[in-house]
Amino acid sequence: MAQLTHDQYESLERAVVKGLRVAIQRRGRREHIVIPISLRLRDGREVIEARNPTTGHDLTFFVDEIATLEAMP
Repeated sequence: MAQLTHDQYESLERAVVKGLRVAIQRRGRREHIVIPISLRLRDGREVIEARNPTTGHDLTFFVDEIATLEAMP
């Protein structure tokens, strides 16, 4: 997925504002359940800055490397 859909951006932005969880899977890798902190540009690429809700570790996901993104209910 080189770009998120409008609905995925809406879900992501809602999750950032409300502190909700999202499920992110990068191509060929395992799924991460995270709390997105922000959506930014880094060197011309969109990145999602997120935090693991269990461990508290900060994670960075490049949007162009994401295979799936789903908001958690």
